[in-house]
Amino acid sequence: MTAQTLSPTLGRTGVIRGGFASAPVWLVFGGVFAVAWLLVELDGGDFLTVSNLQNMAVRSVALGLVAVGQTIVLIGGSLDLSVAYTVGVTAVAASFVMQGDPDRMVLGVLVTLALGVVIGLVNGLVITGLKVNAFIATLGTSLVISGILNALFTNFTGSVPRAFQGLGYNAVGPVPVSVMLLLAVVGGAWWVLRHTRFGYHLYAVGGSEEAARLSGVRSARVIVTAHVLCSVTAVLTGLFLVSRLRSGAPWVGTDGGYDLESIAAAVVGGTALAGGRGTVAGTLAGVLILAVIDQVFNQYEVNAFLKTLIRGVIIVGAVALYALRTQRDEAGL
Repeated sequence: MTAQTLSPTLGRTGVIRGGFASAPVWLVFGGVFAVAWLLVELDGGDFLTVSNLQNMAVRSVALGLVAVGQTIVLIGGSLDLSVAYTVGVTAVAASFVMQGDPDRMVLGVLVTLALGVVIGLVNGLVITGLKVNAFIATLGTSLVISGILNALFTNFTGSVPRAFQGLGYNAVGPVPVSVMLLLAVVGGAWWVLRHTRFGYHLYAVGGSEEAARLSGVRSARVIVTAHVLCSVTAVLTGLFLVSRLRSGAPWVGTDGGYDLESIAAAVVGGTALAGGRGTVAGTLAGVLILAVIDQVFNQYEVNAFLKTLIRGVIIVGAVALYALRTQRDEAGL
């Protein structure tokens, strides 16, 4: 079974039209951006300044990296609730290993990447080998990681060298290095999903695991790989956050709410929770939509509870619209 022989069945899942499937989301982003600019300017703020746009972009990096990985597992019909704790354990491990020594930077990065691969393998193998629901499996992994972190660390530990902090603070011209990292990860994930056998198989498994299995796709291997990639993107988020904070703490992932926020960003970007449909370009647009809305909230000093309520309404509305569009597509309207 090759990617080419599978591809005709994937038109309805978004692969063949993947280059344009995210276009509606980007149009929505353009509309949200224009309305936000108007609202902020009417309130006396400065929206279209280089520093403001840079700040919004940098604030999108952490969520954007995790959301790319979450999109991959969602397309495969799974999900990962352990990403927030993976971010936390990465930040702590990197800081603890590096101890502010530039010569230990590579070791710190390699150790955290290895941790991410192990966590992804555990998630994937429990889901596929033990047939545990992805929600329960990744929630269980979260609790295990949380227990270990809370037993060993209570607050900031270790430090990262000044050279490593360049990931969070340096820029090439007007473009922050961290934003370049996010764009590279989005580009790499887009290429993998659109041009590799794994990408085709992932859409096929997410669309119908049984049909994919009968077509010769090794669905277990696909799901395990998707979870490893998701954990690696969570590791990148942890490395970015520890470069900004200069030291790692066990709560940096959970305080960011990256588990549910990454799912929300992917859904707003057009990824189907049922699997088989979605693009990382759409997810990037979803992350930017949430960042722009947060900017307006901050400008108007909106109450935190009201922020959560409005974000919830937006996410439910997005899911309803995509469900309606899917029904229309399947009905051939």
